[in-house]
Amino acid sequence: MSTSSNGTVVVDRVWKRFRKDRTRPFLGDQLRAVSRRLADRESKHRWVLRDIDFTIDPGESVGIVGSNGAGKSTLLKILTKVMYPYAGSVQIAGRVGAIIELRGGMHPELTGRENTFMYGALLGLKRSEIIERFDTIVDFADLSQAIDRQMKYYSSGMQMRLGFAIAAFLRPDVLLVDEVLAVGDAWFQERCLDRMREVLQEGTTLVLVSHDLASVEATCTRGLWIKEGLLVDDAPIRDVLSSYRQSVEANRNRPYESPDSVVTLTSFKVIGADAGIPLSHGPLEFVADLSAAQEVRGRLHVGVSEGSAAPVFLVSTALTLDPGRTRMRCRLDAVPLPRGHYSVWLYIESHDDLDVIPWHPVASFILAGSDLDPAPRAVVRLSPVHVRATWQRSDTV
Repeated sequence: MSTSSNGTVVVDRVWKRFRKDRTRPFLGDQLRAVSRRLADRESKHRWVLRDIDFTIDPGESVGIVGSNGAGKSTLLKILTKVMYPYAGSVQIAGRVGAIIELRGGMHPELTGRENTFMYGALLGLKRSEIIERFDTIVDFADLSQAIDRQMKYYSSGMQMRLGFAIAAFLRPDVLLVDEVLAVGDAWFQERCLDRMREVLQEGTTLVLVSHDLASVEATCTRGLWIKEGLLVDDAPIRDVLSSYRQSVEANRNRPYESPDSVVTLTSFKVIGADAGIPLSHGPLEFVADLSAAQEVRGRLHVGVSEGSAAPVFLVSTALTLDPGRTRMRCRLDAVPLPRGHYSVWLYIESHDDLDVIPWHPVASFILAGSDLDPAPRAVVRLSPVHVRATWQRSDTV
């Protein structure tokens, strides 16, 4: 943790609104707009952020989550003073490094080298300080062959790599990172995560906005959930992500009928031991009721995830459906997961590679038991799977 106030972020009762989009120049739309104005039923503005209030201490790592349009990126732009609030105030102590959009803070007509020095000057760094870190920035961005090329000729990935490298290696007191990391490939994303953990160890405050919930959980210790412009949750990161995932899943679980009505999933149940609440490392049973209009041969896949389409683990079996109703049961003797809220996804494929039922969520369940084992912040939790094993120690080889 930093020993000074540099790195402190104070957001005090922030409101932000935008003027609503203009209506289309069609007669029907114009008549409805006039009617609404006459009735005075609609405001000319829409509120993007409403009474946002929080404080981040020096050295904290905070992840901001929420659906598209919730106001996350607008909040980051207010923190960087790209935008200003309608009401309320924002105070940040120290230098701020930000990568909130491609080419953010950089000029397309300047070269990568020139943009690096310009960005550093905007942060208040001396030229000698920028020179000292310049080679490290270029190496990290992997742009040694293109650093003297104009930015307008960079690909989106090259722009993002340079922008992140400048923001992260000029050692700001507060580092703001938006979803633009999704532009990079998996290798560079992992390097960015490693660098963010390094700046945290150096005492830098990190604010990360991302839809990659696994990366947010692996990097941040505290979470903010913004929903329709409101701050609805501010808590330890795993608690916030659990609440957010439950909200996303709330209306997604449904039976599925294929377009040609070959197979219908009429119900799907998740059952714990003795029909009770499932327990971590305890037995779990999936029960799928299917109705087939004709014979189907293929495979049935069931996956468990933390809300996204990417499963934590997957089980599958060969499947033969005769016309009529069929019940499939799958039993797990020991669920290798910690306490939490999970989503179940299902997929049925036929032997001719057709998607009889595509990959989609069919149920959710709460698992009781222990939490994840405590781990240092620098350790990436690639998966929440708990695999039981037997260890032996020998003092001789």
